[in-house]
Amino acid sequence: SGSLIAYSEANTNNGNRGRVAHADAVASKKKKVVVLGTGWAAMTFLKNLNNSIYEAEVVSPRNFFLFTPLLPSVTCGKVEARSIVEPIRNIIRKKNIDVSYREAECTKIDPANNKIYCHATANTNSKRREEFAIDYDYLIIAVGAQVNTFNTPGVEGNCHFLKEIDDAQKIRRNVIDAFEKASLPNLTEEERKKMLHFVVVGGGPTGVEFAAELHDFVNEDVVKLYPMVQNFVKITVLEATDHILNMFDKRITKFAEHKFGRDNIEVKLGSMVTKVTENEICTKAKGSDKTTSMPYGMVLWSTGIGPRPIVKDFMKQIGQGNRRALATDEWLRVEGVGNVYALGDCATINQRKVMEDITEIFKKADADNSGTLTLKEFQDISNDICERYPQMQLYLKSKPVRNIFDRPSQVKGKTSKESIELSIEEFKSALSEVDTQLKNLPATAQVANQQGAYLAKCFNRMEECEINPEGPTRIRGTGRHRFRPF
Repeated sequence: SGSLIAYSEANTNNGNRGRVAHADAVASKKKKVVVLGTGWAAMTFLKNLNNSIYEAEVVSPRNFFLFTPLLPSVTCGKVEARSIVEPIRNIIRKKNIDVSYREAECTKIDPANNKIYCHATANTNSKRREEFAIDYDYLIIAVGAQVNTFNTPGVEGNCHFLKEIDDAQKIRRNVIDAFEKASLPNLTEEERKKMLHFVVVGGGPTGVEFAAELHDFVNEDVVKLYPMVQNFVKITVLEATDHILNMFDKRITKFAEHKFGRDNIEVKLGSMVTKVTENEICTKAKGSDKTTSMPYGMVLWSTGIGPRPIVKDFMKQIGQGNRRALATDEWLRVEGVGNVYALGDCATINQRKVMEDITEIFKKADADNSGTLTLKEFQDISNDICERYPQMQLYLKSKPVRNIFDRPSQVKGKTSKESIELSIEEFKSALSEVDTQLKNLPATAQVANQQGAYLAKCFNRMEECEINPEGPTRIRGTGRHRFRPF
C-alpha cells in the first residue's frame, strides 16, 4: 500500500522520533496549529510556516504526501508509484519549528472547546482503536474530498476512481489485464472490442488527463507490446455538460476538444450516466428520456467531488449543512468560526458580491459626503475595491473606470467625465453586471498549493499585521483588513 511505500523510504530517517510529543503533554506557550490532512494545501502550508511562535501538529491517516497531478501517469506505467510519494516525516524533520505527526483520523471537530477527537489508524495487535483528543489554538482543515457518485446505481461496485495511489495501481493492473486477455486466441472481434473499450465518466481535469495518458500508452506502447489488438482499442469520454474542462478558460476547453477529436477519442457531451452494470454503462442524452447502453471493459468515474464525513458533520454543527463544501471568507477562514481555516478541495471561498455592499462602497468613496460620486473619488478607492472584490478587477478590464461614467454623461449631456457626479442609483446601475464575473476556483492541486502558501504567509505575519494591517480598506467599518484576501 501507499503507507508501506512511505514507510520503506522513511525508515532510514527515523531520527525525528524524539521530537514527537505525547498528545496529553503540557501545552507550551506557543500557539498550537493543528493541520488536518497531508495533501497539497496542508503540506504547502506546513512547508511555508516558519514563525517560531507556532507549534504544529499534523493529523492524517495517510503518512505521505502524494503528487496527485501525476496519478494519471501511474495508471499507464509512465511513472512509478514510489516516485510521486514523499513520507511526511521526511518533510517535517526539515522544519525549523516544532512539528509533530499523528497517523490518525479525525472523527469529530469541537469548535466550541477548540478540540478535535481522533482515533489511531496504524495497524496494532489490539482490537480496540486508540482514541484521543487534541487541543488547538488554530485549526487548518485540509482533508480534501471524496468521489461523488451522485448515488448512481452500480458505480461503487463496477467503476474505478482515481484519488489515491492505490487507485492508480489498481487501474494500471486492470489496463494491462485487459490487453493480456484481449490477446488470447479464440476470442471474437466483439469480445476484444468490449474488453478494450475504456470509458471515462466526467470531463474534468482527472478524466481528461487519464484519457490522454491512455491514448499515449496505446499509441506508444501497445503498438509494440500488443500489436494484434491495437486496432480494437476505443476511448470514450462522457460529459454531462456542454463542454469538457468547463471550469477553465474557453480556449483550453476548445483546444482539448479539438485535440481529442484528432486523436480519435470520442467525447459525448450532454451525456448523463443513469446506471452501470457489470458489462454495460447506461446513458441518457441531455433533454431526452431515451436511455442507451454500451458495453465496456473498464470505467473510470471522475464526475466530481463531495465532502468527507468529518467535514459533513462539522458543516452541520456550524449551520452549513446544505452546502457541498465548507464555506470560507476571502481569507480562508471558515464562516462563523474565527480560528478555523479550510482550504483545498474541502472548501470553497464565499466571495462577497459587490452589489451586496454597493451602498457602503458608495459611502466610502464619497470622500466629501456630498451624496454624489466623482470620477476622481472612485479612482482614489478603486484599487482597494478591486483587491477586496476580485470580480471588480475583471469587470474593469472589459469596462475601464472612465467608461463607468459614460451612461450618465449621455443622459445629462455633460462633456467632461471628470465633472460628472453619479448618484447612488446611477452608480448601482453602472455596476449592475459586475458580479457576473464571479467564478468558483477549480478543485485542483494548483489552487490548493497557492492557498497553502498564502495562508502560511498570513500566519507568519499575523502579529506584525495586527499592528500594521496591509489589506484593503474595510468597506464595512473603519481601518484596513489585516491581510490581502486570497
